[in-house]
Amino acid sequence: MLKEIIISFQAYIQTHHFIQKNKLWKWIIIPGLVYTILLILGFKLFLSSYNDATQWLIEEMQLKKWIDSLENTWIGFLFIISKIFIDLLLVFAYFSFFKFFFLIIASPLFAYLSERTENLLTQKEHDTIHLSHWFTDIRRAIFVALKNMSWQSIYMVALIFISIIPIIGWVTPLICIFIDCYYLGFSMLDFSNAKNHFTSAESLDHISHHRGLAIGNGMIFYLFHLIPIIGSLLAPGYAVIAATLSIHQAKEKNIIPER
Repeated sequence: MLKEIIISFQAYIQTHHFIQKNKLWKWIIIPGLVYTILLILGFKLFLSSYNDATQWLIEEMQLKKWIDSLENTWIGFLFIISKIFIDLLLVFAYFSFFKFFFLIIASPLFAYLSERTENLLTQKEHDTIHLSHWFTDIRRAIFVALKNMSWQSIYMVALIFISIIPIIGWVTPLICIFIDCYYLGFSMLDFSNAKNHFTSAESLDHISHHRGLAIGNGMIFYLFHLIPIIGSLLAPGYAVIAATLSIHQAKEKNIIPER
């Protein structure tokens, strides 16, 4: 898995040169601009509502009443810390669901960008993009995003309940990040697998055996957001191209067998 994560990291470096060489900047900037605007607007909405959500959760589970009844300052302190981790988990949950929402609305652009990247890598840059294949890829991308979002929702609900447990629950944000990285990378890799004629079931099996590629892709996508504005502007397009490049690099190193 470590080799695959390293390949994913290297693919992002190659992506920058690949974009420059093939003049793909407009296919990076267009989805990136939409993503950045929606991210800012969505995060403002989230900040205005997440306090109410956490307060509702505490009241519904009667945690505050139980803590007060114990009259133990250490237990109270532990649950205050736990609330901080619950807040973090909800932030990650919002960010995760937002990305799936964006994957759905941006699937036409991502499907085109992935196929364009595949054609350039296989020296078919003059091939036309067939509309029938393109629409098939869009439907598949939406299906994969919805399916991954459903599975991740199940994990998120479980993690929210675990995060309430003092000390044990403090690791849940880290677990959440790795799950989110995997499913984000999964969606990006599936664009490339679709071009290689994998069925959805075959793609699931393929990626589950090469989780490092998915996790590595998602990790760098996350790290891009540490760069204000520019990071979110570049992250989506870079992730799509890097996923395709990482699969080709893994094949060259015989980590992934040729079909």
